Amino acid sequence: MANVGQIDRINRIVLGLVLIILALVVPGATWAWLGLVPLVTGLVGYCPLYRLLHIDHRLHH
Repeated sequence: MANVGQIDRINRIVLGLVLIILALVVPGATWAWLGLVPLVTGLVGYCPLYRLLHIDHRLHH
């Protein structure tokens, strides 16, 4: 079940890509591989932490 809204998804994907590029370009920035987390959650539209905290950023009509 998706719980990440469209703007949130875009932000996560951009942040994830920026961090992964940083990991590839900057020597020693291995921590930047954490960018995989926002990238994946942005791509699939689901965040397990949001589920635990009962957060839903999708628009409801």
